[in-house]
Amino acid sequence: MKAKLNQIREEAFKLLEDENCNVEEIRIKYLGKKGELTSVLRMMGQLSPEERPIMGQLANEVRAEIEAKIAEMAEANKAKELEKALVSEKIDVTAYGKEQKIGKLHPLTQVQRKMEDIFIGMGFSIAEGPEVEYDYYNFQALNIPENHPARDTQDTFYITDNILLRSQTSPVQARVMEKTQPPIRIISPGRVYRSDEVDGSHSPLFHQLEGLVVDKGITMGNLRGMLETFAKTMFGEKTKIRFRPHHFPFTEPSAEVDVSCFVCGGKGCRLCKGEGWIEILGAGMVHPNVLRTCGIDPEIYSGFAFGMGIERITMCQYGIDDMRLLYENNIKFLKQF
Repeated sequence: MKAKLNQIREEAFKLLEDENCNVEEIRIKYLGKKGELTSVLRMMGQLSPEERPIMGQLANEVRAEIEAKIAEMAEANKAKELEKALVSEKIDVTAYGKEQKIGKLHPLTQVQRKMEDIFIGMGFSIAEGPEVEYDYYNFQALNIPENHPARDTQDTFYITDNILLRSQTSPVQARVMEKTQPPIRIISPGRVYRSDEVDGSHSPLFHQLEGLVVDKGITMGNLRGMLETFAKTMFGEKTKIRFRPHHFPFTEPSAEVDVSCFVCGGKGCRLCKGEGWIEILGAGMVHPNVLRTCGIDPEIYSGFAFGMGIERITMCQYGIDDMRLLYENNIKFLKQF
């Protein structure tokens, strides 16, 4: 047994002298539960009482020596791995660093957030609704019954006879009025869809921001004051607005709203096409039929609504003359904003 223990020690040491040895495999082979040293110790019962303590002490010495050698080799291997990593992963601090490219918000998002901030500052809250909408909310609840000619200008994409991609964010207003009693003061930004050909000023997908105020005693004067505040904050303190009579089925009276050109100050330039004014939105007093349909008594409450294309405001804000540039993901173009 003594010879066997000495043999185990010699074999283990010989294997551990190899720099490329697997230390863990050697530990399991000689010191593991099924290792050679453990197998020898199971034979201790065959020894006489006088031999057992002598062989036990020798076995412990062999175990301790092998464990010490294994620890020494493990530490040496660890040091070699660290040295190798330091060489392979070293950084030349004198070299030029790589440019970290940081993204920016899309100009449409920048303008939308600015518009939202302006209206939130005037006490509005943001309301959202589904882009896949019922015909009822997109048209009928807004005083546009079937076969109404206004549907032609808002021709959209139908999923079924009764379900469509919304052509405006006005359905959000109808949904809010159904569930909320006045006072109401909301804006509803989001994507809308119309079956338009793609050109410099049209797209089958674009973005709108609409607003609604309903309360007692709301007048056209309140609408004008609110829009003047928006225009001056958005385009500059010298900006003026003007109303031109128009017709929308869901408002009465209705108006197209222009702002004085913020580039030329109304004198006429390329941006305003020499007119001195730029059309930015449509607005008007909420039609009594719309209030009545949504469960609000038009004899007690009145309100105004307005809507504008976010692409239109963005193009005016930055002097962009082709709407398609906003969708082409041209990095050189987008970096300007």
